[in-house]
Order: sequence, then structure tokens, then C-alpha cells
Amino acid sequence: MARFIVAPQWQGSSSSRAMQLIDGAEAIAGDLPRASTTVLDAVPEAGDAQGTAVHRLSALIRMRERIEDAVRASADPAIVVGGDCGVALGAISPVAADDLAVVWIDAHADLNTPASSPSGAFHGMVLRAITGEGENLHRLEPGISPSRIVLAGTRALDAEEQRFIDEHGIRVIAPDALADPEVLAEAVQATGASRVYVHVDLDVLDPAEMTGVALPEPFGARTTDVVASLRRLRERVPLAGATLTEYSPSSPAAAVDDLGTILRLIGALA
Repeated sequence: MARFIVAPQWQGSSSSRAMQLIDGAEAIAGDLPRASTTVLDAVPEAGDAQGTAVHRLSALIRMRERIEDAVRASADPAIVVGGDCGVALGAISPVAADDLAVVWIDAHADLNTPASSPSGAFHGMVLRAITGEGENLHRLEPGISPSRIVLAGTRALDAEEQRFIDEHGIRVIAPDALADPEVLAEAVQATGASRVYVHVDLDVLDPAEMTGVALPEPFGARTTDVVASLRRLRERVPLAGATLTEYSPSSPAAAVDDLGTILRLIGALA
């Protein structure tokens, strides 16, 4: 069994469509089982940077606290539905330990620091914060070792992200490599971890298969490949939790078109 936590955070996004992330989270929530779903209130204010280089940091910290409390209250693995990718920090924090691997299924690595980020938006820094680096007020301590991180479907990297990947030898699985469902499971097992946390940003999918994302990247993964890879991974390694993020449909009608794909991914996680 899994517990669903809907966290309609938009303040970590760099997109002009950021507030549509609330609509996306609510659209997904409408198709989740009501008895096992907790919907968190959106933080109403935009938030401020609190003297840092992270935009809207005060609102991000407030939502992180709400997510952490909800995950800790769940007796089952929690699947946190965003909202932007920044919700993953609060979702991972309660389950983080030395035996945890993190699978980041995303077109982007989200490994910038506040200093290197071209936007100042936290959704591009969240995985770096999960490794324990970045803004002191909003990072995981102690962080997850880069040796326990697997990137999958990643194809758009900034220079600092590439440097960090190369320096630490982080495993990167290309979108087309996910056609073999063994590849992801084997990469996670090679980390030596006994549990896995899975993050899915919907922009990992090819734009032909997912329209409701604000930052699409060409040559993405196929839904069938991601679903099969997740199912095989779950057969091999216990799931500690998951996130599914960055759904920002352009209209209610567009949301209907994408929800079937989204629910297939949620089914593979849950």
C-alpha cells in the first residue's frame, strides 16, 4: 500500500506557467483514492529569498515542513505529488539514511547550486540540496552520497551540473537505455543501497507523450519504458517513497489528455 500526499507548490519553479502547477496537482488528486490521499494547502504567498540566492525561499521552507510532517505521519511509503520538483526535499528528508539510493528520473539533473543556477529557482537545485550542498536553510543534512544517486532520462545539463556528475561519477542512464527494464534496476543495485527513493519529473517523457509540462525537452523517454523500468526496480529493491512532479496543464481539457499517462506512472510506483 502507498499513501498519496498532494503538495501544490509552485514557488520553486522558474516557469511563467508556475501557478498552473497547482492546477496540475489538483487534477491528479481528483483521480487518486480519496481514503489514502492527503491534500496539503498551498502556501498562499509567493515568499521571499530571505537574503539568499534562492527565490521565494520562505514559502519553500513552509511547504517543506508540511510535507515532512505528512510523510512522517504515514505508516506506508508516501508518494508525494507536486507541484514543482522542489517538493522532493521534504519528501526524502524523513526517510533519508545511509542505506538509501535516490533515482532521479528527469530531463534535467537539478544539480545546480544557488551560485550556479541561471534562474535562482529551487527546482533546478533540489537534487544538489539532497546531496547536502547548497543553501544552508534548505538542504538535507546529512545529505545522500552522490555514489547513491542514479540519473535516468537526463538530457539537458548546465555546466556546473555536468562538472558535479563527472567529479562524483554519478550514474546517468540515457532515455533510450530505459527500453531495457533491467538497466535501471541494475544501476540501483550497483549502489549497494537496500532501499530506493524514486523521483519522476514528467518532463522526462518525450513531448509527443506528455504535453502538460512547462520545460519540455526533445528526445525523451517513452512512457512504456519508464513504467516497465519502475516495475522491475520495485521487484528488486524496496521502495522508501516517491515523488511525481511538474505537471502544469494549459487547460482542464488538456489535463484530461495527460492523466492516463500520469496514472500509469503512479500505478508503477504504488
